[in-house]
Amino acid sequence: MTNTQPVIIRAAMLAIGDELLSGRTKDKNIGHMADRLYEAGIDLTEVRIVADDQPSIVKAVKELSENYDYLFTSGGIGPTHDDITADAVSAAFDLPCIYDEKAMALLAAHYKARDTEFTPSRQRMARMPQGAQHIDNPVSVAPGFIIGNVYVMAGVPSVFQAMVENILPTLRTGSRYHSRTIFCAFGEGVIGIPLREVQDAHPDTVIGSYPKFEEGKFSTELVVRARDEEKLDAAAAAIEKMLADIQQ
Repeated sequence: MTNTQPVIIRAAMLAIGDELLSGRTKDKNIGHMADRLYEAGIDLTEVRIVADDQPSIVKAVKELSENYDYLFTSGGIGPTHDDITADAVSAAFDLPCIYDEKAMALLAAHYKARDTEFTPSRQRMARMPQGAQHIDNPVSVAPGFIIGNVYVMAGVPSVFQAMVENILPTLRTGSRYHSRTIFCAFGEGVIGIPLREVQDAHPDTVIGSYPKFEEGKFSTELVVRARDEEKLDAAAAAIEKMLADIQQ
């Protein structure tokens, strides 16, 4: 069995917007971020949703950026009065929120090419903390930004996803999980206690149980995850034995 210690990179996500909390907008970005980080070998460990309220955003940014390797945010960098993420992130880092020169030039050229006025509202999309780096936006030009370990991205799913693809190659990644799915013909009420015993005996694995009810019968899909394949094999074998013992 290998003695190499896994490399663990931990991340959090902060989704910003009154519309998410009111239910008017159904979030699509959290699931996408979780999928892409899992594939990359980064553990998404915490997700928060906060309103368009500057003190709440500042508090969340400070806490999450201090506790995780990366913090990814979505929402609140548009042209309207309630798009205050740039202000809040700047405040969290004690930096001035400025009209970034490069972002202003990008947006001015974009609107000029469309023969559209570059209004003060549209200029707001060029605001970011002083010294921030850009996250390119191939969909609608207005950039996201990076400051410290915080990656600030748009809330519109198509733009958010494009920004995610741009930043992923730049991130430090950890040891990836291996996974295996095992079908269980019993409901969770039957396997709950013995499955806990298997989990306790294999602490370097994560065992998830997902109940199903089909054609009048309960069953459970068991998913075993581990960074070490040998440990994954051992836990999966223990589950198979547990199911065989229950069957007898």
